[in-house]
Amino acid sequence: MFDRQKKGDRAVLVLPHGGSVSGNPVRRADEFAELAASAGAQVLARVAARVADPNPRYYIGTGKAEEVREAAAAVDANVILVDHILSPVQERNLEKLLDLRVVDRAGLILDIFAQRARSHEGKLEVELAQLKHLATRLVRGWTHLDSQRGGAIGNRGPGETQLETDRRLLGERVKLLTRRLEKVQTQRTQQRRARLRNTVPRVALVGYTNAGKSTLFNAITQGDVYAADQLFATLDPTVRQLEGLTCGPAVLADTVGFVRDLPHDLVAAFRATLAEARDADLLLHVSDAADDEREHLQQVVDEVLEEIGAGDVPQLRVMNKVDLTEGLPRLDRDAEGKVHRVWLSAASGQGLDLLRDALGELLAGHDRIRATVCLPLAFGRLHARLWAQGLITAERVEDDGWYLDLQTPRQVLVQLASHLGGAEAVWLREVAGPEPEPADDEYEVLPLT
Repeated sequence: MFDRQKKGDRAVLVLPHGGSVSGNPVRRADEFAELAASAGAQVLARVAARVADPNPRYYIGTGKAEEVREAAAAVDANVILVDHILSPVQERNLEKLLDLRVVDRAGLILDIFAQRARSHEGKLEVELAQLKHLATRLVRGWTHLDSQRGGAIGNRGPGETQLETDRRLLGERVKLLTRRLEKVQTQRTQQRRARLRNTVPRVALVGYTNAGKSTLFNAITQGDVYAADQLFATLDPTVRQLEGLTCGPAVLADTVGFVRDLPHDLVAAFRATLAEARDADLLLHVSDAADDEREHLQQVVDEVLEEIGAGDVPQLRVMNKVDLTEGLPRLDRDAEGKVHRVWLSAASGQGLDLLRDALGELLAGHDRIRATVCLPLAFGRLHARLWAQGLITAERVEDDGWYLDLQTPRQVLVQLASHLGGAEAVWLREVAGPEPEPADDEYEVLPLT
């Protein structure tokens, strides 16, 4: 079997285009070269490959595979990076033919994430995604260790192969990481519940990688999140208080950047991190205003948001880097007069005041109120859902149901009233505003029916 080399920093890029490969070929090739550089590889050559009908053996054609081998030999490369997600068979066949290590787009992105993850949760998520990716690529490479035989009757015959041992050990490690990650996710959920119970609305920054999210985060919060002109400069989410808005304070979270063809294992592993976007009241979708492909990249981000369950969260488009265009900072409104796009420059600070005005306007409707609800015991599933969403601050149980103290957005309370419409013995007591809770006789009693 092929012996993988330990060093892998002299790379030849294989750049498929045509067919099912989306995006502008030139832009996509430059982006993949940036990914390779972010992983620490030295790009020595590029080989473009038109793939109208993928070859089941190599993905690229046999003649093109021979061309890649010649190009790698000419520059003394020791790794081949393919800008597409290969099947395990295709990756293994290319390695046999080229006698070099082959890494597809998914493996390259996973490697970058492994280098950049800093938090305990991030490292667990990356390792779990890598092991799931590796599980499909285990091959029989240790035939000299195939059997563990004894000399007694009943012990003859093949024992556990090395391949089976690898799979078993890998499966045990995956189970261990999953348990650890579930524990960390529980802690994260408790932290988010505390914020959900708070009267402060939640905003999350999302966008294509290198669109300037971290720079904008630092500019609007006076923070110190690492920001650089590179792909996936930051992976771990950061949360800061956002002051000075007309609607009052808000919580702003900076999340990991997205990229086209993001590995599904990585998206699944990073669900806890991306939950900051899923649980937000508003998403700031940051785009590079100077990028000709920004509309396509916005679509890529929207697809990932749908995949993690954040597709229905309201968005405000933020067109960053307006200083690199001929445009000026401005607000765009839709036909109903609602702000839906802000043009600004996070690096120069132009238009940040417009963003603050837009946030104050959009978050003004996210007023949270404190209320007490008597929920009949028959509504156990709804009771569990309210706890899961972090809306219950206290409760007591009486014969007629649960008496729940809630801190929730007003629209959630309206939905709750609609859901419980017609239920007898259900009533609600509401206190508007963040003032201290009054005595019971100061509550206004509001029937839900």
